[in-house]
Amino acid sequence: MKNKLILTAKEALENAYVPYSNFKVGAALLTKSGKVYSGCNIENSSFSLACCAERTAIFKAISEGEIELISMAVIADTEGPVSPCGACRQVMTEFFTSDAQIYLSDLQGNIMETTVKDLLPYSFSLQENKN
Repeated sequence: MKNKLILTAKEALENAYVPYSNFKVGAALLTKSGKVYSGCNIENSSFSLACCAERTAIFKAISEGEIELISMAVIADTEGPVSPCGACRQVMTEFFTSDAQIYLSDLQGNIMETTVKDLLPYSFSLQENKN
């Protein structure tokens, strides 16, 4: 499943709308029901209104009624695996369990496997009660 998520994230990356940064990011997540949701980053001239790929994928899944998220892959054209921003880490903490697998990747095939807990230690959310 890891490879499928990374491939789906890479496909989503191609749809990124990034006229300001030219920094494309793709993400894909797996839900408990087996569905995969993808997302890309979407910029806006008012930068605070932009949305990262990770949050786009999460919000798509949640808006479709999927609240049990299992794992996620994130990919970008970076030197080494891409790292989610703080806002995305907090949103991941809200909707994934702390031990959910997160696969960070780059276009050269480097993959770092981590967990939500490792991405945002000492976090707080409703998920704490689900572990």
